[in-house]
Amino acid sequence: MATGVWLAGGRGSVAVTSIVGAAAIRAGLADPTGCVTELEQLRSPALPALGDLVFGGHDPATTRLCKKAEALAAAGVVPARLVEAVRDELAAVEPEIRPVPVAATQLESAALIAEDIAAFRFRHSLERVVVVNVSSTEAAPAPHPAHADADALRQALGEPGAVLPPSSLYAYAAFVSGCSYIDFTPSTGARLPALDALAHRHAVPYAGHDGKTGETLVKSVLAPMFAMRNLRVRTWSGTNLLGGGDGANLADPGANAAKATSKQRVLGETLGYEPQGNTRIEYVDDIGDFKTAWDLITFSGFLGTSMRMEFTWHGCDSALAAPLVLDLARLTAAAHRSGRSGPLTELAFFFKDPLGGAPGPAGGVPHALAEQWAMLASFVRGLADA
Repeated sequence: MATGVWLAGGRGSVAVTSIVGAAAIRAGLADPTGCVTELEQLRSPALPALGDLVFGGHDPATTRLCKKAEALAAAGVVPARLVEAVRDELAAVEPEIRPVPVAATQLESAALIAEDIAAFRFRHSLERVVVVNVSSTEAAPAPHPAHADADALRQALGEPGAVLPPSSLYAYAAFVSGCSYIDFTPSTGARLPALDALAHRHAVPYAGHDGKTGETLVKSVLAPMFAMRNLRVRTWSGTNLLGGGDGANLADPGANAAKATSKQRVLGETLGYEPQGNTRIEYVDDIGDFKTAWDLITFSGFLGTSMRMEFTWHGCDSALAAPLVLDLARLTAAAHRSGRSGPLTELAFFFKDPLGGAPGPAGGVPHALAEQWAMLASFVRGLADA
């Protein structure tokens, strides 16, 4: 069940950590720690094996995979011994990470992206390909009338100018290629009516968005606790410090706003109201690929007694994200194989701002981690039955 994983941002930290990790697990040099699809409750013959994943992608950067992996090892993200052990595997993937195609119109660019994906699939005799966006976070795009209709979108893409942001152009190229799509970033991706219609037209599934790896993961556990104990959260504010390429990109106000909005949404939709406070994201170059989050929560208990809670999360972004990228590729490929199309609501467990269904406590996308886990486990059982 050879399955392609086409990474938009294929030379970035998350992508290279994913490639190194998959190669190390395949060779028996590392355990699949962090891969939830390797837990007994989710292990299923319906999913392609980790060893069956084949990697390719696009990236405007030219740093060779081995050099990027060495830099990640020097930063403490991956063990240096593993980078040395999988050097040949990285060299084999190297020619499959190609420059981003650019043409006169976005329609032509999408066609070139699709051609690269199709050629990748042919070269490796792949059953199917999952396109995963792990590139830099984008600012929210300006509204465009063509975002609402698939046919109007195709026509608009054939004209000069940018109609879609890069993440959405990759979703478009994936769908017309018959490939599923995952947006691991808070960028727009497939979150446009025209692209949803296109996914259904080509009978392909998609998932996203914004991988849940740190502070928001903790929020999705703590917020339901306050709600179930009927404790009124008055304020919830967080400060996130991060370095690396993601941190540098989030120094841009537009990208920062998109990320902060995604991180904060879980509170209102879990508690049923919006507590005062916000999430701040700051770039600190010195901490590299690691990130630190500090949250302050004030809440009221019985008879209005004022109380507070604080927590600090310090983690390595790429090491937290990479196993989830592998999980999502396996799950989405299996969903595609089973005949699913459109948004995969059942994969909400992996995302800060999950796609599909109506938002909010009464809607179809729960934000509480325990509910998301139950939904995911049921989804995997259904794939096995299918």
